[in-house]
Amino acid sequence: MLNIENTIDRIRELIENGDNEQLRTELETYHSADLADIFQELKPEERLACITNINEELASDVIEYLPPQLQVEILGDIDENLASRLVSKLPHDEAADVLGNMEEDETEAFLENLPKKFSSDVRELLTYNEDTAGGIMNPLVLTVYDNMTVKEALDTIRIKAEKDNMELYYAYVVDKSSHLVGVLSLRTLMTTPVDLNVSDIMSKDIVKVLVDDYQGHIADIFMKYQFNALPVVDLYNHLKGIVTWDDVQYIVEEETTDEIFTSSGIVTDIGGDDDDILTAGLLHSIKARTPWLFITLLGEFVAVTITSRYDKTFTALPVIAAFMPLLAGLGGNIGTQSITLMVRGMSTGQITLSSGWKYIGRESLTGLSIGAIFGFLVMAVTWGWKGNVELGLIVGVAMALNMTIATMIGTLTPLLLKKMNIDPAVASGPVIATTIDVIGLAVYLTLVTWYLISF
Repeated sequence: MLNIENTIDRIRELIENGDNEQLRTELETYHSADLADIFQELKPEERLACITNINEELASDVIEYLPPQLQVEILGDIDENLASRLVSKLPHDEAADVLGNMEEDETEAFLENLPKKFSSDVRELLTYNEDTAGGIMNPLVLTVYDNMTVKEALDTIRIKAEKDNMELYYAYVVDKSSHLVGVLSLRTLMTTPVDLNVSDIMSKDIVKVLVDDYQGHIADIFMKYQFNALPVVDLYNHLKGIVTWDDVQYIVEEETTDEIFTSSGIVTDIGGDDDDILTAGLLHSIKARTPWLFITLLGEFVAVTITSRYDKTFTALPVIAAFMPLLAGLGGNIGTQSITLMVRGMSTGQITLSSGWKYIGRESLTGLSIGAIFGFLVMAVTWGWKGNVELGLIVGVAMALNMTIATMIGTLTPLLLKKMNIDPAVASGPVIATTIDVIGLAVYLTLVTWYLISF
């Protein structure tokens, strides 16, 4: 395990001493992923000294592991020709991501300096939405023709693999017009008699995605079929590229991050990189966090309005105010539990719109049962504390009703949002928590008022 603090101290010492040869030797002993971690802890001038002292292959690998903001910063600090060479050594999809994070004039300057074929491929990738298969695919694909023999196919693969930096997962079979007609595993090719035709041994049952398919759909397909790569085609079935498992790993991580932020009421689509919310400027953080808080504020004003309507109830029995945080806290928590279970089940495919409705009754029964248990405990404590069995009964019943209603809201809301094509993760945000608070208060104060009027 890398001791990053000691390593950074050592690197800083070499930089201060101006010992570039020893610095290069030291840096090139580390894996590029470890170097990316080290670079993130260094000052800009220290990163510049490091990136210009290691070989270009390693430097390019390090760039690939760095966060987008740091990629742009480093490439902007180093010599223009060196920066272009480093970008040209990146996989096409990664190069497109890096250039896509730059200002338009910077992107164009890089594209002008890149090798013509590489630049053309990256330009095409930049035309696609970054959240689609076209935006994340690698256009370098291992292809063979359907009229080849196995021997010709193996010879072609050998030449292409040596010439280009291709992902060797599968060989995709195309016709003369580049239509995708089949797929072959390398294992099949290597274990089949060399005189057979590719068209006779290829699989025609192809799982593929369209260039405009969004990344959530792509991740679902990967999870379902467990392939290492999937071909990407256009509307006319022309093979355009491949999406690999590591692309999907990044997608899942990104969607999980978005889900966590959304469930906390943090807006992620305001520009910039989502991961930068913690480290971004004050204005960016304010813009990301305030929209839902304003809506929550309006919701809490509703709660205040409801509470103010029961001022006579508070005057007649002031002790009821002491139990309001208890009801709101437990109702909010059990509602959040139900929301979390539903959102997670829907994101993994375990719960669908058609099957989800049966969970409303099940969760309601769960809420009622848990509410009854906690209601009885609250009733017993209140009775023992205040010596008032009626007050204990009211608080206990309010607790049971509040927790039951909260679970129903927590179960129903994600399904309704999914039905309206809205991200169900929004359901676990502060707005729903506020809704549960408002309803819980209304139920509790109504019961107390009814008790005072009746007795």
